[in-house]
This record gives sequence, C-alpha cells and structure tokens, in this order.
Amino acid sequence: MTLAELRLQALTRRHFLRQSQSGLGAAALATLMGQGAAAATDADPMAPRQPHFEPRAKSVIYLHMAGSPPQHDLFDYKPELVKHNLQPCPEEFTKGERFAFIQGTPKLLGTPHKFRQYGECGAWISEILPNIASTADDLCFIRSMYTDQFNHAPAEMLLYTGSPRSGRPSMGSWATYGLGTENQDLPGFVVLISGGTSPSAGKNNWSSGFLPSVFQGVQCRSKGDPVLYVSDPPGMDRDTRRLSLDAIRSLNELQAREFGSPETLTRIAQYELAFRMQTAVPEAMDIAREPQHIQEAYGAAPGESSFANNCLLARRLVEQGVRFVQLFDWGWDFHGISPDTDIGEGLASRCKPMDRAVGALLKDLKARGLLESTLVVWSGEFGRTPLNEERNGSKFFGRDHHPHCFTIFMAGGGIKGGTSIGATDELGYFATERRTHVHDLQATILNQLGFDHTRLTYRFQGRDYRLTDVHGEVVHEALA
Repeated sequence: MTLAELRLQALTRRHFLRQSQSGLGAAALATLMGQGAAAATDADPMAPRQPHFEPRAKSVIYLHMAGSPPQHDLFDYKPELVKHNLQPCPEEFTKGERFAFIQGTPKLLGTPHKFRQYGECGAWISEILPNIASTADDLCFIRSMYTDQFNHAPAEMLLYTGSPRSGRPSMGSWATYGLGTENQDLPGFVVLISGGTSPSAGKNNWSSGFLPSVFQGVQCRSKGDPVLYVSDPPGMDRDTRRLSLDAIRSLNELQAREFGSPETLTRIAQYELAFRMQTAVPEAMDIAREPQHIQEAYGAAPGESSFANNCLLARRLVEQGVRFVQLFDWGWDFHGISPDTDIGEGLASRCKPMDRAVGALLKDLKARGLLESTLVVWSGEFGRTPLNEERNGSKFFGRDHHPHCFTIFMAGGGIKGGTSIGATDELGYFATERRTHVHDLQATILNQLGFDHTRLTYRFQGRDYRLTDVHGEVVHEALA
C-alpha cells in the first residue's frame, strides 16, 4: 500500500470515528495522546502496574543452560542405572520411541559421578556441584518436568513463549507487559548471553511477539558497550542528541495524530528510554564497582564475557528494579561425541564455573535480603536420556535429547526451599510422580509475580492469548 493510500485509509477511518454519535474518535485520540483514563499506561507503557493479587516476587532471574544438562549426572540420582551401566536397555522403554540421534538398541548409561545428600532436606546432588549443593535448603527441585519437544529450538520456544512456533510473546515480555518496571532508566526485561553462541531459538526466546515492541527483551553485553549503539556517534554530544530526539518526538506525535498507530507511541517511549539508558546502563553494567571479594566469589572478571559476569550483572540489575533478567549459557549439549561433550570430565569441567557463579548468586541475593523478592529459576529446555547415545560408534559417553523428564530448581520469590517435587522411574526414563509440564512452570512463575495466568491476556487477531495457551496449573507444592 502506498503512503497516499495509507493516509486515505486513515482519513476515512478517522472521518467515521469523528462522526459517530458516541464520540469514539475523540476518545481514541485522547487515549493515544495520553489524555484518557488509560493515560499512564499509554503515555508510558513501562509505568509500574499492579498485578491481580499481592506478588511474592518482584523480579525473576532465569538461568538457562542452553543445550540442556544431563539430569542423571547432576540432580536425579539413579543407583539402578549405575548398577546396570552399559547393559542393553529393556525394549519396553524404547519401543515406538523417537530419538534425535540414537539408533538401534541403546545401552543404559549410569553416571560416573558420585552423589550424596546435602542440607537438612537431604537433597541428592552430584559431587560436581558443591556450591549449589551448599544452598540445598533454599532450593526447590522439580524432578518430574516434561515437555512436548525434543529438538532445541522448538523446546526453547515452548518453554519461553508457550508455543513451539515463532510469533508468540516471551515470558519476560508478558511479565513486563503486566507489571511495567520500577526503574524508568533501565529496560524492564534484559537478556544476557554467554558461551559464545546464542540459544538455538535465537531472539524468539525474548521476543515481544504481538505485544507492543517496548516489551521485548533488550540484549546486553558484558564486554564492550553494554548495548549496541548506546554511545553517541562521533561529533554528537548529549545536548545535540537531546535536540535531535525532541525533533523526532514531535514528528512521531504528528504521525500518531495522523494515523493512530499505538506502535508510534511505543517508538516514542523506546527512544526516550534509549536516551536515559546512555547514562544508566553503563553504570548498572559496570561490575568493576563491586568489591573484590564479591567478584572473586562469582569468578567474575570485569571486561570479559562470561556466565559468571552475567550472574553478577543479574544481581545488580534486579537490585535496581529490572523485572526479568534472562541468562543463556551455551555449551550444555552433552552428546558424548568429543571430550568436551562427555558426561565425565567434560561435564565436570563445564559445571565448575557455572556452579561457582550460581552458588555465589544465591548466597549474594540472600545476604542482601533480595532472595525473598527475587525468583531464581535454573533449567534447560528438556532432559537427557538414561541411554548412551554412542553416535557413529563414539567411545565417549553422552546422552541424547529426552522430552519425558528433566530436573529444574527454583529459589526465592516465595518458593518453598528444601523441597523436592515429583520423581522418575528407577532408570530415570519417565516422570512417574507429579508430572509437571512446562506450561505448569510458566503458570507458577506468573503466580509468584502476582498473576492468574488465565487472566493475563492480550487480544490479537480476534481472540485473547496468554503465555500458557489453554494449559497450565500452578505447582502449589512449590510455594512457601
């Protein structure tokens, strides 16, 4: 459609609204320009808003191990699997099963790592996670998670957007859509990536989908400029940038009056936020301001790009009112096709910096009184098989993708610490007690933020959408 045709369409629509006896046109324009009853929301889409009921958590830090770590080697101890290590898997488990890579009759694969019980709760945790294990009484494990997908990208999208296909808003976008943000100088939803690679589903994991784009996650970096293009270009100082933004704002306001597009108001809000971020973000993202003992506890190194740096940044961000911080750490796809993807030394090496950083994050939040109001979630996108993949005859030991069960843990934000929910069978193949779908996890996270997941909706293409689609039940056993 040409610009002339678009303008004619807008004029025709506006003519109808002006002439309607209800005065709908004036009301619509007043709302767009921030003069109606919804002025606060429309004029500033990120203004703080009240949820459906009193929230237990103000912020969420979601720690995603991209590729999905093997639960049998970390949290789901199976002595029977160890006992029958490298024996053929009973056909009853694999008959009719689809695998991403396993072929033929696979062998059972017991963990090479020792487990013991930690804390007063007696949680079974692997020896390769000593720092996380030391916080066992603050953790709530769900050992019976399951999903519908066994490939990385669709499983990530299902976990974060409620659908395995692109186009839906992500969890962080729903959270900021419902709550706004407490710090108008920082994004409400921040994404941090480590491991050298973006997650398989890419920006779908933090997309705003059909929600206004102001609710999309802002990807920040721990090395270089925190946000691309946040610095003024050569020859432009801050006063000049302010003048140029004022001119652009005036043009956008004219366009809002002319065409009535809510995305134009979103654009105004985004430009203003970007201007404020030029000052606020570099300060918030500067972990060199942290005491040396805090940096060492996390294993952080200012100026580098690492999961440890991102964990420390996450704490700094929620401390300053950011609603949702999403960390993706690539490198957890343990197929056993190389030394670094072997569940023995390869996994132990991969766990060491992660365990240190996550343990430090949990203890740091608790020491500052932030854990009560911050919900921390640790997960992958699916589980791993209790079977040796043995791809192309590999002599390394690894596990294939597995949708039927996996383990996550949560802490803080009104979650009951020192608990374990659900269980799997003696080989860790199927979830057998309190099966918990990813939609249930989504419903539980929204519940802790103060939302009835069935009522946090957005009308699009003629119907109301929600994060949990038409599914999901709150896991009440996990709540304090």
